[in-house]
Amino acid sequence: MSDYKATLRLPQTAFPMKANLKQREPEMLKRWEELDAYALMLAANEGRPEYVLHDGPPYANGNIHMGTALNKILKDMVVKSRNMQGFHAGYVPGWDCHGLPIEHKVELELKKKKKELPAAVIRKLCREYAAKWLSVQRGEFKRLGVFGVWDRPYMTMAPVYEAATARELGRFMAKGSVYRGKKPVHWCCSCHTALAEAEVEYADHTSPSVFVRFPLTDPKVRDILPEADPARTYAAIWTTTPWTLPSNMAVAVHPEFDYSFVKVGGDVYVLASRLVPVCAEAFGWTERTVLAEVPGSRLDGLVARHPFYDRPSPVVTADYVTLDSGTGLVHTAPGHGREDYETGMRRGLEVLSPLDDSGRFLPTVEFFAGLQVMEANPKVIEKLKENSHLLLQENIRHSYPHCWRCKEPVIFRATTQWFISMQANDLRAKALEAIHKRVRWVPSWGEERISNMIEFRPDWCISRQRNWGVPIMALICEDCDEAWFGPEWVDKVVAHFQAHPTGCDWWFEAPDSEVIPQDLKCPKCGGSHWRRETDILDVWFDSGTSFAAVLETRDDTSFPADLYLEGSDQHRGWFHSSLLASVGTRGVPPYKAVLTHGYVVDGEGRKMSKSIGNTIAPQEIIDKFGAEILRLWTSAVNYQEDVRVSDEILSRLVDAYRRIRNTCRFILGNLADFDPSKAVAPADMPSLDRYALDLVLKAHRTMRQAYADYEFHKVYHTLHNLCVTDLSAFYLDITKDRLYVDAPDGVARRSAQTVLWQALMLLLTDMAPVLSFTAEEAFLALPEALHPGNPTVFALRHEPLDPKLGTEERAAWETLLAVRAEASKAVEPLRQAGKVGHSLSTALTLYAPEMIRKALSGFSQAELEEIFIVSKVTLADSGEAPAGVFVSAEVEGLRVSVDAAPGGKCERCWKFSEKLGATGPADVCPRCAAVLKAIG
Repeated sequence: MSDYKATLRLPQTAFPMKANLKQREPEMLKRWEELDAYALMLAANEGRPEYVLHDGPPYANGNIHMGTALNKILKDMVVKSRNMQGFHAGYVPGWDCHGLPIEHKVELELKKKKKELPAAVIRKLCREYAAKWLSVQRGEFKRLGVFGVWDRPYMTMAPVYEAATARELGRFMAKGSVYRGKKPVHWCCSCHTALAEAEVEYADHTSPSVFVRFPLTDPKVRDILPEADPARTYAAIWTTTPWTLPSNMAVAVHPEFDYSFVKVGGDVYVLASRLVPVCAEAFGWTERTVLAEVPGSRLDGLVARHPFYDRPSPVVTADYVTLDSGTGLVHTAPGHGREDYETGMRRGLEVLSPLDDSGRFLPTVEFFAGLQVMEANPKVIEKLKENSHLLLQENIRHSYPHCWRCKEPVIFRATTQWFISMQANDLRAKALEAIHKRVRWVPSWGEERISNMIEFRPDWCISRQRNWGVPIMALICEDCDEAWFGPEWVDKVVAHFQAHPTGCDWWFEAPDSEVIPQDLKCPKCGGSHWRRETDILDVWFDSGTSFAAVLETRDDTSFPADLYLEGSDQHRGWFHSSLLASVGTRGVPPYKAVLTHGYVVDGEGRKMSKSIGNTIAPQEIIDKFGAEILRLWTSAVNYQEDVRVSDEILSRLVDAYRRIRNTCRFILGNLADFDPSKAVAPADMPSLDRYALDLVLKAHRTMRQAYADYEFHKVYHTLHNLCVTDLSAFYLDITKDRLYVDAPDGVARRSAQTVLWQALMLLLTDMAPVLSFTAEEAFLALPEALHPGNPTVFALRHEPLDPKLGTEERAAWETLLAVRAEASKAVEPLRQAGKVGHSLSTALTLYAPEMIRKALSGFSQAELEEIFIVSKVTLADSGEAPAGVFVSAEVEGLRVSVDAAPGGKCERCWKFSEKLGATGPADVCPRCAAVLKAIG
């Protein structure tokens, strides 16, 4: 018996089976940096249509987490896929560097010293802190394989950026959209600052719920109910914030609801008629009599008395009063509620909010001076009991606003703040029009979500009482508290910000003579004593003006962006502020499309929490599996929902990755002696090769469209299915024989290699955005003859061959594959039982109806044997099938007989032949004999 192994063309490649990602990825990162692979990727599309994904800035504070990693990899996949499809798509990473969290960290380090240091020193320390974490995060993002201009990112603390932000504020000011006023806003007593809507999150909180009676001593009560005694008539209210009662200025009723005068003992109570039974049961009113019922409008103008202060509390009407709970009468404190404030403005009520920045009552507040609001709750309740005006007290668990940074409960507090009006210049209407008519939302529910937020949001509170941010450019008259911001002066201030080495630090460092115009008189009082505004801008205004600071100023971006991509919480954050800032000054949205992703949760769907101990850091996954598996996970999940991650999920993806890698390795191994000059035209290919080429092209087009539609999970599933099912389990399994055994330069072998070459080029193109490290590694392992002259896979732009498979031919293949699958079912039990070994030791007889035989008649005997991977295939009429053969349950009328292949086994190709030794050595078949003769 001869050894024919040396005559076979077995796979040869330097591409290893073992990925060893943890060691190889850092080497690849170094190569990309030295090569500047990012620049080469862009250069390959020079002059082509531009595509701009604008990076939403992550916060420069702490290591990245799984949500940040998901976000950055998604962006990288978008940018790389657009480049691989021929767009000139750059990526400018950015960082949000201002704001409370950084300042808070610095203050913790300074401890008591912070009170002694000027703002300029604290700002310097904040700048250094942000720069430190920016550098850390940049390294972590690069480790993920994310491409971009990492040496030239944008930073909100850069002078050019701060100047751009200030300039946008100036534009709003010039349009008359900015005003300063005392209004209730979300206030964090812990952080000592106002909060924007986007900085408030809701969590469960236990509050004291109290029902309180306000004496309705107004003699006009008798005009409604003649028998009423004003000394014993009361308006009943309900509140979950007893601490706001010292600031009560009115009691609100709905003008259209019915209200009842209910007699209980010798007292009369006014409540909403529908709520009388519920309240009576809660208050223990076993006997009651309804004396009268009137609409709320009849109560308007009555004057009640405060339950523990000697001051009036008039009854007013308001449409926001509901009958969901309480009494139908609403305690109104204009200094502590948005709707209360609007009512107060409408009715001329005092806006009282006697608290300091820590949420403590001022010394002027009788009974409660010095108490923090939460400490005041039991004291207020005690005072109500003392005055016999407490009807009921109980605790309730409800959703309550909390500060997104310190997680402490927040309050509504009226303070003097700066606002951008939602009504001035039709900002709200223009923003809504942009949402519905000018932006594509992915997923589509994002449109309704942000629309509802814009439609019902109050004026934008843009001021913060902190040090670390862009100052609000205004001067305050010390004689009358009027604010002034002349347009020419604002422009000069902006110019100083841009020219100063540390941007708007100039505002805190420059002497008054440089900042305050000489001889400036207050337009309101004529005074000449001025001070600089100390409030800074809301950081959402900072990041929301990134379109002006980045898209409009850099030569590697343009306005508007094609895409903004962030987590779903940014509908109330960056997407929101960017939209208002751009529409307010440009009249158009800053983006053409907005894509959102969900949160990362653990394998059981729970939110990741250090207290639970279920957090996973990206670095942990990289250290265990490699960044490539993290990238594959990002593509595999449905990012539009909350995304699960666990060791089990990642381990399954490791197996999927291994299959994709092995497919690439097999193809590379069988292209060692191929170059494009030896390619076979589709018209000259066997039908199997043209069908395989069609499968590859179809998968490629599916992935291209999935990338275009941001459906990355379709890319993953299509890529995985192509490698595992269409190629490995089908085409590659079938063509192994041809590739190893046929004459090296024979048309049949070169045809199969042509398909492999095309498949690999498209695989590399489609893999690169997701499996960037592996695609590059496989690209570098290409035989020299196949290298397209590019040093990186990201400069590869391959135009695929189209086999132009006809409808009839494709239908014939679908029939053939259905029969092949059934034949495999017929062989498998015999293999399991040990009756047959390799499928080449078998012969199949396919007993099929005429329709199937006709479909298969277009394939030669040799083709059928190759496709079924057996030594002999015979077609016969289904009526000739003997008893006991396999009966297909899937293909009607098909029966399959499995027999031992006739003849002897060829020692070179392992097929059985009845002509063994007929034209060459005694132990080889005629085909192998011809090959041996051809290769000498």
